[in-house]
Amino acid sequence: MSAILQVLTPEGEIVKGQRAPDLDPADLVELYRLMLFNRRVDERMTRLQRQGRIGFYVGSIGEEASIIASTFALEKTDWVVPCYREAGAAFVKGFSFYDFCCQLFGNIDDKVKGRQMPNHYCSPELRFTSISSPVGTQIPHATGLGLGARLSGSSDVVLVFFGDGATSTGDFHVACNFAGVMKTPTIFLCRNNQWAISVPVQQQTASETLAVKAAAYGFPGVRVDGNDVFAVYQVTQEAVARARGGDGPTLIEAITYRLGPHSTSDDPRAYRDESEVEEWTLKDPIRRFRTYLLASVYWSEKEDQLFEERIVDDIQSTLNKVEHLPPPPVESMFEDVFESQPWHLREQLETLKESKRAQPVEEKV
Repeated sequence: MSAILQVLTPEGEIVKGQRAPDLDPADLVELYRLMLFNRRVDERMTRLQRQGRIGFYVGSIGEEASIIASTFALEKTDWVVPCYREAGAAFVKGFSFYDFCCQLFGNIDDKVKGRQMPNHYCSPELRFTSISSPVGTQIPHATGLGLGARLSGSSDVVLVFFGDGATSTGDFHVACNFAGVMKTPTIFLCRNNQWAISVPVQQQTASETLAVKAAAYGFPGVRVDGNDVFAVYQVTQEAVARARGGDGPTLIEAITYRLGPHSTSDDPRAYRDESEVEEWTLKDPIRRFRTYLLASVYWSEKEDQLFEERIVDDIQSTLNKVEHLPPPPVESMFEDVFESQPWHLREQLETLKESKRAQPVEEKV
């Protein structure tokens, strides 16, 4: 079995013979802020769903390092093709929390006008593509984006996220095979969080590892401690350099764990032992990174507390702004369908307007 790269131990210490990436102290603090913010957002949005204030949510508690550190290794012009657990990647790319919340509530300021289910955000201007629920369908898109970049002479790189379950799909196979043949600048990042909803990874494949699958497609596959922010950043940086240099794709298997449910529609207690969760909680990526920072000159307990307070305040103030905004106008369903609106849509739109005009106006008491 191939070795798993680890730079930062669960105790927050640098592994002997390894060294931390060459990142400025400000970058280290920003990485930590993004991870902590992502965690607090996930916790708050899960509570909102339980209260019936949003319809659905998919969190990434326990997987923040694999998502945020990998995206942190990209350039602004590079593409991110998400699965449905990559809010942290969107925040790294500059997606505002206001826009994020508007999409969850599907209100009038939602960039996709309430047409997607909650937790399906996107930002074309930030090169963060739309989330899609079906497992693995985003992987061929990432290969296509990479091919487009290569054919156009662009230096853009594409980072695509997926879970261990997606490696059992045909989309994964055809995308990797094509990427290997065409040497597309695509980085395939598999968050091996041990569970594909209720299916354990041991029942997902007969391969010794998931990373070894890359050998069949003719490009490198590497395994990394997905809860180690430094190791994830390092392997992604190497994969980015390889892709940008014209040497083709890389498959990264980030070994991590989904500490929470698959989504707010799932109860993991029905299929996994809580002792396993407790074991992985000791490897929490935020806890180990905080320990490292507190042991350095970069951080202090006081600064950490101020961070927590500021994050909680920012989340609450944004929710206060977005929660009571009205939904998009129903007329917007006729927009963005055709470049020039055909007669039948114009006719339907007019029928809708007439119906609304005919409705009695409720008197306000």
